[in-house]
Amino acid sequence: MRMEYVTAVLAVVDLVPSGAAVSYGDVAELLGSGGPRQVGSVMSHYGSSAAWWRVLKASGEAPPGHEAEALRHYLQESTPLHGAYEAFQRTGEGRWRVDLAAARWAPTEADFDRLDVISDHLERQLHVLSVPDDEMTV
Repeated sequence: MRMEYVTAVLAVVDLVPSGAAVSYGDVAELLGSGGPRQVGSVMSHYGSSAAWWRVLKASGEAPPGHEAEALRHYLQESTPLHGAYEAFQRTGEGRWRVDLAAARWAPTEADFDRLDVISDHLERQLHVLSVPDDEMTV
């Protein structure tokens, strides 16, 4: 995984406000690069310093193995939820998920300006890395 892509994914995640969420595919679409699996890989390996709980599967399920910690964040941030999250909080049993339709982040114009800067920078970096050094390329 190229560090330029990692940096770009984490920069997008940093824009997602408290109480909102996005899917892995949403992040890839906002970047104009990669796909849900690539974003998921970045979050799995490098996302611990970011608001990782705000990036989910399209189903709205919390990252496997992190459900209890994610639920604490969702409740603290008033993220819309579906299912038996209260039972899960008490007993560790019960299925629940983020209501992604209600919680999905809707970027503002200022957010889109920042997203454009992030994706343009990523595109330039990936282009520089892909240009062959054959002294014939202009």
